[in-house]
Amino acid sequence: MIYLDNAATSFPKPEIVYEAVLNNMKNYGANPGRSGHKLALEAGRTIYKGRELVCRLFNIDDPMQIIFVSNATDALNLAIKGVLNQGDHVITTSMEHNSVLRPIKAMEANGVENTIVQCDNRGVLDPQLIREAIKTNTKLIVTTHASNVTGTIMPIEEIGEIAKKHGILFLVDAAQTAGVYDIDVEKFHIDLLATAGHKGLMGPQGTGILYIKEGVEVRHFKEGGTGSKSQELLQPLMLPDRYESGTPNTPGIAGLAAGIEFILEEGLDKIRKHEEGLTQYFIEGLKKIPEIKIYGVQDAAKQAAVISINIGDEDSSEIGYVLDKVFDIGVRPGLHCAPMAHKTIETFEQGTVRFSIGYFTKKEEINAALEALKNICEQL
Repeated sequence: MIYLDNAATSFPKPEIVYEAVLNNMKNYGANPGRSGHKLALEAGRTIYKGRELVCRLFNIDDPMQIIFVSNATDALNLAIKGVLNQGDHVITTSMEHNSVLRPIKAMEANGVENTIVQCDNRGVLDPQLIREAIKTNTKLIVTTHASNVTGTIMPIEEIGEIAKKHGILFLVDAAQTAGVYDIDVEKFHIDLLATAGHKGLMGPQGTGILYIKEGVEVRHFKEGGTGSKSQELLQPLMLPDRYESGTPNTPGIAGLAAGIEFILEEGLDKIRKHEEGLTQYFIEGLKKIPEIKIYGVQDAAKQAAVISINIGDEDSSEIGYVLDKVFDIGVRPGLHCAPMAHKTIETFEQGTVRFSIGYFTKKEEINAALEALKNICEQL
């Protein structure tokens, strides 16, 4: 299959990721932090190494500020619900994934206000609208780094400056950008960073990361065994133990660490340039097919490697089905768990056919996708 669904999860992974998962399960698959024998200690070292690698990637000083979770959704729920209290106000945008919007809307029942800033029909955010939405009780600003529907990159550095100036916490959803774009939590004034381990970071599914800046208070929602302060009946408040009760996904974290090692060795610039080059090539090819409508900014320098299209008024799910069954091309049609984003770009009823490029995507695969789309258009 030609796999063009990397925005959902990257595939294939680097070989060292598969090897790291297997090595953990076969050779030191013990419970980290729970015993003093050599297998448990090796498992613990693997997890700590993962924290250190995350720090290198995002310019974070303290590995203990890295929380391993199941996915980006877990990270976002922990950050949003753990920070906001009754009477607080949160600002977000109309291009967010439901992993941001649903927790925020759920907090309305707890007396938390929200403002959803409207982006334009390309998914572009004007930072001035964030500034204008700030109220005296604004506690948190949450934005995606890049839309999972159009790939549009948000101006997180400018938003971080606004948040810092007003003493507001800033949470970034980097699910679509981590491992491809430079993210510096200090430079961008990011207080909380949530991301998936299985997308651009090239780790296994079932892995995610939340960075919590030192001094930021985030409530925990789970108590249990941490391997630390076991004599006490109350949850320890030290990080990362406060948020990591229960047996961790050591094989997944081992694979995630290997994925980050691969990224650091290859270099973000090399990875990004590969994806940008194929994205622009694909966009230019799509523009030559008159029946196709392309959404977003249509500029690889201003969007992640995510391209949403439609063919006339054809149902996006039907086009996705044909691409899979007839041409053996895997894409993601529909609303992409981001209904407000689709309302923003005016595709809520139809959805879109989303193509998402990864580091292992080849130019000939893009050519095959373009030929398949031409063929479909000719048959309609």
